[in-house]
Amino acid sequence: MTSAAFETTIDETRDAVVGPWRQPRQMLNAQIYDSHASIHDDATAQKLGFKGGTIEGPTHFSQFAPLCERLWGREWFETGCISAHYRNAVFEGEEVQAILDKPAGGGRRCVIRMVKRDGTEVLRGSVSIGQDPPPSALDIRLTELKPLTDAVILRDVTVGMTTAPQKVRMDFDQQMGKLYPFSLADKLKVITEPSPYYSSEGGSASPWGRAIIPVEMLSVLFQHGAKEDRLPVKGPAVGLFADQEIRLVHGPLFVGEEYRVSRKVVALSGSKRTESLWVRTDAFDSSDALAATMLLNLATLKESYAAYNQEYALLRKH
Repeated sequence: MTSAAFETTIDETRDAVVGPWRQPRQMLNAQIYDSHASIHDDATAQKLGFKGGTIEGPTHFSQFAPLCERLWGREWFETGCISAHYRNAVFEGEEVQAILDKPAGGGRRCVIRMVKRDGTEVLRGSVSIGQDPPPSALDIRLTELKPLTDAVILRDVTVGMTTAPQKVRMDFDQQMGKLYPFSLADKLKVITEPSPYYSSEGGSASPWGRAIIPVEMLSVLFQHGAKEDRLPVKGPAVGLFADQEIRLVHGPLFVGEEYRVSRKVVALSGSKRTESLWVRTDAFDSSDALAATMLLNLATLKESYAAYNQEYALLRKH
């Protein structure tokens, strides 16, 4: 007998589906990134103007899963897509709430947002289902990007660059490397929206008869070997997730299953403070079918690259 996916308390209004207030946990303060601490380390984050180590963006995706499952059931886990622009960082101890605007006329796409108690918007984007859904929030955003000019950190990177395929998997007790110094079992102890589908014990009662990987942990799976890609990015420098989309094509993805991943640079963009590398990661299952994709905008803070001003001045001379 299939068990219920979530026990999350959900409020419904005429126009929206709203989740409970949650305090997500920060699990990356020991993360090592380019041989140094990351934006999730308190001291590093404070040097760059943040009040402390930030909670990693995809952690928030878990709070939307029960809302999407309420609307679309099993199809959410098999062909769901969550697409978000991160607007403000969240710090441990802060409460956040997931809000999903109901689709018109039983549609397959909804607008989503997450807010703090004071109304600060944490993220905004879309969720959808189906093999051929309407354009996602990041599909639209990609058409509106400001092109990267006078690149320093990314000057040797070009759109279309690809990486060698890698094999990845996620077991319950597997440590996921320097980028993610914790295991799936560690995450499941503190995940904001637990589900029996995620556990070794409850997975057998899921619709697929085995444990599935939570959507927020797909980000960890896809990024597991990212530092071995050797894209020619200048460093050391500190980056943060600015936009992210996870799309299940033939899902869900399973605990203990091996997948082949490859990455491709699909866009470069910039702002006053950052240079952004947009990479699409494709994950293929054992039959070589595309199982899921992730689009990630890793925005590198110019001020965190020690040689930035010097190299920028030389670039301008030429």
